[in-house]
Amino acid sequence: MKFKNKLISSKFQKRYKRFFANVKSKGEILISHCANSGSMLGLLDKNNISWISTSDNPNRKLKYTLEIINDGKSNVGVNTHVANKIIAEALLNKKIKELKTYTDFISEVKYGKNSRFDFQLTNKKNKAFLEVKSVTLSRNKNIAEFPDAVTSRGLKHLKELKNAIKYGFNSYLIYLVQREDCKVFQIAKDIDPNYYKSFIDAKENGVKFLCYSCKISPKEISINKSIKILY
Repeated sequence: MKFKNKLISSKFQKRYKRFFANVKSKGEILISHCANSGSMLGLLDKNNISWISTSDNPNRKLKYTLEIINDGKSNVGVNTHVANKIIAEALLNKKIKELKTYTDFISEVKYGKNSRFDFQLTNKKNKAFLEVKSVTLSRNKNIAEFPDAVTSRGLKHLKELKNAIKYGFNSYLIYLVQREDCKVFQIAKDIDPNYYKSFIDAKENGVKFLCYSCKISPKEISINKSIKILY
């Protein structure tokens, strides 16, 4: 996924009101939208190198969006809204080997009364749901983790993916590690033990879990390679 406009280099200053972030660029403090509902644990040190995008929409409340932070170990994509764009591009270009047999996909598919999945995949024989989770946390060398905060929404998606199997769907969840420095992935069960329990239950009941890392630069973020999940 290439960024539409050239990103602005900056230094991260602080995050506040959950979805606001201040960065400093050329001596000026710029207020940016922080499109990330997690805690962003380990990323928020003052003066971390960061990059922001500029919106062309004159009606937007905030002109800038925080896109990347470098935590001293890796560039990290922090805008969770771009995760589905990265996966859609990867699906289109057959970059996810476990999903190559699916010939078509649509995004934002309703499921049940009050839910939706990120993608529905189809081929001549099968249909599947695919949910995407953006991963930024790495507390230990080469290990990516999810979640970085308690996630009731993530818990709900695990239960719904398991439920969809009863109705003839294959169910997949892909953890998209928006980092370049991780070789394995695990659930942060100390942060959200209930999510871990539901993750194991979903696995035992047929939900398939995938994990891919990303290549990240101020020009683009793209899917890189499959990394091992530790159960």
